[in-house]
Amino acid sequence: MDVTAMSPDECVGLLGRDSVGRVAFVTPAGPRLTPVTYVSDASSVTFRTTAYSELATYAPETEVSFEIDHLDRDHRRGWSVVAHGTCERVEDEAQRRRALDPVELQPWAGGVRPVVLRVRWREIAGRKVGGASSGRGAMGDLSP
Repeated sequence: MDVTAMSPDECVGLLGRDSVGRVAFVTPAGPRLTPVTYVSDASSVTFRTTAYSELATYAPETEVSFEIDHLDRDHRRGWSVVAHGTCERVEDEAQRRRALDPVELQPWAGGVRPVVLRVRWREIAGRKVGGASSGRGAMGDLSP
């Protein structure tokens, strides 16, 4: 199987076409990987969480990773995008309103999620493996 690196523009494009990813961060008990719903722009991903979550407690002001992927097990192909950067609390009121707007960002998990976090990446990279995919096909809407 061929493994091909994707350009930063391809990676940003794929981030913009999905809405669920994973944040990797470190707690005193060790590493954690938490799924989140998110919105993205050209340089960051923004997501919401509860005030009492490990994510809200340990991720802000630390280095984190954010990952999305898509797999086509039947055809043995897929892709992954990983962004590395610093997690920050979003305090600007206009940016918070956008993240709290259910049309912009609707968490799948229930409950109140008032903490808005953003990862501004300093590095973004992606890889795809397997044959090329065209259109929707077996890779669905997220074909690179």
